[in-house]
Amino acid sequence: MTQQPDPDTIRRDFREAVNMTPAELERWLATEQSQSVGWQHEGEAESVGHQSGRRIVEILRCRQAELTEDDLAHMRKLTGYVHRHRTQGGPAEGVESSRWRYSLMNWGHDPLKKRN
Repeated sequence: MTQQPDPDTIRRDFREAVNMTPAELERWLATEQSQSVGWQHEGEAESVGHQSGRRIVEILRCRQAELTEDDLAHMRKLTGYVHRHRTQGGPAEGVESSRWRYSLMNWGHDPLKKRN
């Protein structure tokens, strides 16, 4: 049985993976590009990544003490998603407007954004 990371590790990994502010992410989620990428559950109009983006905004605006087990689970899911997709890498050309970048941005990570 694999040991689950502790909440402090989950929060740290989440902060490292998410490099967009809540306001940046909300602006991004309102764009046509954001809504044009991602996989959708059957019968749903919104992609899984877009739904995740809305949830990430809520988590980013939540106080640490208010995080639920579901929030922590979503934070772990996000961290795994960002890590996998960053490892796969984006296209050699046209990354700025690639589906790869747009999908990562729906999850709160802009691969072109420099850390402050």
